[in-house]
Amino acid sequence: MIFQKTIVPNAFVIDIERLEDSRGFFARSWCVREFEAHGLNPQLVQCNISFNQKKGTLRGLHFQTPPFAEAKLVRCTRGAIYDVIVDIRPDSAAYLIHIGVTLSAENRTMLYVPEGCLHGFLTLTDDVEVCYQMSEFYSPACSRGYRWNDPAFAIEWPGEITVISEKDQQYPDFVLEHRHYV
Repeated sequence: MIFQKTIVPNAFVIDIERLEDSRGFFARSWCVREFEAHGLNPQLVQCNISFNQKKGTLRGLHFQTPPFAEAKLVRCTRGAIYDVIVDIRPDSAAYLIHIGVTLSAENRTMLYVPEGCLHGFLTLTDDVEVCYQMSEFYSPACSRGYRWNDPAFAIEWPGEITVISEKDQQYPDFVLEHRHYV
């Protein structure tokens, strides 16, 4: 696997390393040793699939709080998405910085989302399937989110948002919620 660092600490864009021959290719999409060598959480406890019928579907921005903070390895196995990470770790050098990467069935690129970062995506095609490998079990009590269009993040989504859940629409703005703690 080919690990590319991003501006967000411990977040990586990961490409497969193809071994090609006349049949096609073979590649690893997961390896505990390689993840440990890059200082990433190698624990996998759950794999999830998200199917999205319509282009313009937005999911996010989500995360889980401790003790169920989770790292995610995200890959689009059908169609294409614009996948986003927002660093909301107060002690991070990339605090409130976001990155966006196009993941598709064609490019087979993956995105590693570290604990303490928001995650969301926008579908760029119809009939999109996304596979998540998770380091922690889902905990409704620890599940949180912030608004996808929060000005504090200034994410420029590369398309019209036509489908979004009521829950995702009602998440608070990051800045407004954190004023209570200042």
